[in-house]
Amino acid sequence: MKLFPDALFDLAQETIRDLLRSRRRITTAESCTGGLIAALLTEVPGSSDVLGRGFVTYSNEAKEKVLGVSGKTLRQFGAVSVQTVREMAEGALVAADHDANIAVAASGVAGPGGGSEEKPVGTVHIAVAVRSARTTDEKFLFSGGRTEVRVATVQEALRMVRERASEI
Repeated sequence: MKLFPDALFDLAQETIRDLLRSRRRITTAESCTGGLIAALLTEVPGSSDVLGRGFVTYSNEAKEKVLGVSGKTLRQFGAVSVQTVREMAEGALVAADHDANIAVAASGVAGPGGGSEEKPVGTVHIAVAVRSARTTDEKFLFSGGRTEVRVATVQEALRMVRERASEI
């Protein structure tokens, strides 16, 4: 039984290969994906060579306590913001200690509820942090239902990780 479509599994394999090639270890900080990024990566045999841990921080309290996201950031910008997702990624590197040198974080509105005029359902922010390098981020507006938004988030998160792994 397959948990993920072939195309996503192939992307995970390529990501693991890229991380191995660049001698990088990854950690994940996930909100709207609820651990799907880490789950997909661990479907690949040998993923333990590049993934030591992941963080599912669905609540704001978890984002603060586990990843060190500032309460001020959460109050001012909200959980679904570039500021929060950048702090999540950078905080994941700290929380992972020396077990990772690249982190990917995702936070968004997967739906069907929870959206607003400013942040409609499908709004997702993803950030990739690398030790001793700048953190990059992107904002997306995905269409479809909850599952489609979450799967699209996983796909874009791995694409971003692959880009960063090839840059470094």
